[in-house]
Amino acid sequence: MLAYIVRRLALMVPTVIGIMLISFAVVQFAPGGPVEKVIAELTGQGASATSRITGGGGDFGGMQQNAPAGDPVSSKYRGAQGLDPAFIKQLEKQFGFDKPAYERFGKMLWDYARFDFGRSYFRDISVIDLIAEKMPVSISLGLWMTLITYAISIPLGIAKAVRDGSRFDVWTSAVIIVGYAIPSFLFAILLIILFAGGSFFSWFPLRGLTSDNWDQLSLGAKILDYFWHLALPITSMVLGAFATMALLTKNSFLDEIRKQYVITARMKGLSERAVLYRHVFRNAMLIIIAGFPGAFVAAFFSGSLLIETIFSLDGLGLLGFESVLNRDYPVVFANLYIFSLVGLLINLLSDLTYTWVDPRIDFETRDV
Repeated sequence: MLAYIVRRLALMVPTVIGIMLISFAVVQFAPGGPVEKVIAELTGQGASATSRITGGGGDFGGMQQNAPAGDPVSSKYRGAQGLDPAFIKQLEKQFGFDKPAYERFGKMLWDYARFDFGRSYFRDISVIDLIAEKMPVSISLGLWMTLITYAISIPLGIAKAVRDGSRFDVWTSAVIIVGYAIPSFLFAILLIILFAGGSFFSWFPLRGLTSDNWDQLSLGAKILDYFWHLALPITSMVLGAFATMALLTKNSFLDEIRKQYVITARMKGLSERAVLYRHVFRNAMLIIIAGFPGAFVAAFFSGSLLIETIFSLDGLGLLGFESVLNRDYPVVFANLYIFSLVGLLINLLSDLTYTWVDPRIDFETRDV
């Protein structure tokens, strides 16, 4: 097993480099960029609603920005006609675009290997500090959503499989289908209307993960306040994920229950509980474990993006979305790099969990 782990860790290096290379190449051909964004801000040509240019570097207020029309340096950027070429060159130098693409990519890989992500283009803060600032929100949402989803879905899926075709199975299937059909963001809006002061009750807060008087609260009150703020976002996120996982669990257990080894175990006189949890459970859980990495990683970014926006939770999902819109490339690539590493490591952890659930699986004798 140790040799398998070493091979998997070694393969992560070219995998991450490939992901970063493809993303870097796509960005080179994407319209717009940080230079165009600053030019648009300065010339009043419009900017993203989420833009935050807060002293990322360089003071251009006193620089002469007028230049003859048709200047080749200015005209290669949209809206830069008539601006001083020296001003454009200073912008390029500030954002690192005065160097060729291959040199910028090589420097990025070298810096990222040392977890040096530089500074945000449009926020006066280092990227690693910015990510660390947003991380607790995304960890809270992703961790609790995953734990609650699995805690509900696995027992429910097993109960549905054992009672397949019963009234319990029919009614719970109806609830699951409704939950699957309603997007989480619509359910979030419904919860706000009903319970967060929208039109009916004001039982839950609408913004943030803590109250304004958090520092004055006792330890017990802080825990209650934390879960009070989490209640509506987590409920809206769990709905869709819980429906999918419950059906997946039921189908996996049904498939195993109908196999010959289960019939043989029953013929030997084993109780239904012993058959279910000593034989069926281990095999049926493999497919559930296989879906864990994707569900876990998605909960930190794509799964929580709209929820973070609706409930004004400033986490990694919202940060990544704003960074793409604002062409804040250091934040974009740092998020991509971190999520790629986390995804690869969790996939490895998933494989190791396979062997713990079913010792018959031996990755050591297989190709990676």
